[in-house]
Amino acid sequence: MRPDLSRVPGVLGEIVRRRVQEVVPYPLPAPPAVPSFREALLLPGLSLIAEVKKQSPSEGAIRQVDPVEAARAYARGGARAISVLTEPHHFGGSLLDLERVRQGVALPLLRKDFVVDPFMLEEARAFGASAVLLIVAVLGELTGAYLERARALGLDALVEVHAERELEVALEAGAEILGINNRDLATLRLDLATAPRLGRLARERGFAGVLVAESGYGRREELRALEGLFDAVLIGTNLMRKPDLEGAVRELVG
Repeated sequence: MRPDLSRVPGVLGEIVRRRVQEVVPYPLPAPPAVPSFREALLLPGLSLIAEVKKQSPSEGAIRQVDPVEAARAYARGGARAISVLTEPHHFGGSLLDLERVRQGVALPLLRKDFVVDPFMLEEARAFGASAVLLIVAVLGELTGAYLERARALGLDALVEVHAERELEVALEAGAEILGINNRDLATLRLDLATAPRLGRLARERGFAGVLVAESGYGRREELRALEGLFDAVLIGTNLMRKPDLEGAVRELVG
């Protein structure tokens, strides 16, 4: 049950076609007990998903950091969930980072990667994730099947969209946590108007689940456009660039 990756354009296509070649099933450890990602995002106010992110295709090298130290600083600052990159080539992440962060903090963890094979869902659960990222631009018509498999494994799923046509796929698939990415993953262009526009459209079309805004946020005033519409925001690069990670989170959530 792999998606047709030949149709995925640009940088995103390059990443996922390399990623799928690396998926080789192997025996996994028994999954640990994990807290609920969804429930954390539904706490009052705008919940912050703080991301451990060493590098990216759009920014290059961001910061060499111990993922556990970063996650603990985020938790002390008031983040409600942690996103951990596990893609190794373009983002410098690993499953070991996810496992170590799971052992180091009590918050729910999102495995941030480019899911291209069902086995990656099993990996996520075994290494301590509470949730996985499912990108509609990658999975296409298989989004619903991957969402169903994630639920069967006890995982929440952040179903990510960037355009109206992807939003329709996500809604039809039955997404309960909808992530709207301001960055076009094919071109890497950023537009902060995307999340509010698609967020309002999702609500107009009856979406009653959790709304998450992604990419480009770094200042508290930028978050005002999300209040009353979104339940959570995911921030990585702009947090990682701050010398004081705990203080940076406090400035955003305080």
